[in-house]
Amino acid sequence: MSMQPIQRFAATGACLLLATAIVAGCGKSGDDNNGGTKGDSKQDGPKVGLVTDVGGLNDKSFNALANKGFEQAKDELGATGSVIESKTASDYPRNLGSQVTNKSNLVVGIGFLMGDAVKEAASKAPDTEFAIVDFSYADDKGAWGATDNIAGILFKEQEAGYLAGVLAGKAEEDGTLKGLNDKKVVSAVGGQEIPPVIKYIAGFKAGVMSECKDCEVLVGYSQDFVEQTKCQDLANAQIAKGSDIVFQVAGGCGLGALDAAKTKGVWGIGVDADQSYLGSHILTSAIKRVDQSVFTMIERAGDDDFPGGEATVFGLVEDGVGLGKIAEPAQQYQSVVDAASDGIKNGDIMVPETF
Repeated sequence: MSMQPIQRFAATGACLLLATAIVAGCGKSGDDNNGGTKGDSKQDGPKVGLVTDVGGLNDKSFNALANKGFEQAKDELGATGSVIESKTASDYPRNLGSQVTNKSNLVVGIGFLMGDAVKEAASKAPDTEFAIVDFSYADDKGAWGATDNIAGILFKEQEAGYLAGVLAGKAEEDGTLKGLNDKKVVSAVGGQEIPPVIKYIAGFKAGVMSECKDCEVLVGYSQDFVEQTKCQDLANAQIAKGSDIVFQVAGGCGLGALDAAKTKGVWGIGVDADQSYLGSHILTSAIKRVDQSVFTMIERAGDDDFPGGEATVFGLVEDGVGLGKIAEPAQQYQSVVDAASDGIKNGDIMVPETF
């Protein structure tokens, strides 16, 4: 089931994001510009500042998608600004502060790991709007617990993971795909045990077990979102234990897991972006449309509709998560994936967020 990106997310109390000029930040910075398409003099969009986590823009998934949404906002909304790539976690406060210094209307932090830094920066700049992807400051009772100039963007990663798991489980149960063995073992390579990663893998495991009761799901964490060899080594160890479908949930590091799958002649499942372009060994990808949410949040910021003090959650119903392209040999299982998607949307299937 290949879900196409929506043109706009519904105005579900969303958040905002992305990139602005940088004078004293750490890491690399994109150019400040006037936005707009060639020949378009539109320059009335918001000035936004995007700060990546340590994965950087070359992670081919999470951060890259956020930047894609920013580029769309420059073309269509006349947004201006720049991107700062963080090299280490210690860069986050300084990079966020640089975007404030550059008089950004909106400063966006990309990723759960930036939660503390964004909160601190927002408290020091109450007149600047902030957004953060994959983080909520709400407690168990819904109290926000942070300054009201921050908005959170969350996704139901477990739903995308579940659909990927359903496909993997059905393929294992059937056992006819080239590259599968007779052991009925699949695996997941996570980066760190943080909520977005856990939700992806919890959903994946539930989806696999829904179609293949006898399957085993191996789970390991590289403790890294950048260094590809760590994920490659972990995936190789899982493959040695019989895994013939490897789900990567580790950003740029996870590209190493997919490379291991290719080298060993087994299947890989991408994450966040549709990673089918990596080769015919990609069974599918569990995607979340960070680009479209970022674009929508920039649009809302420009329309004075900033949802500060709350988080917006995007799932299958909002077309915020889904599956990328399914490999041609596995498209015979499309109807099973579609049925699972319908079950989630109508409430018949409740996907767990944790193990």
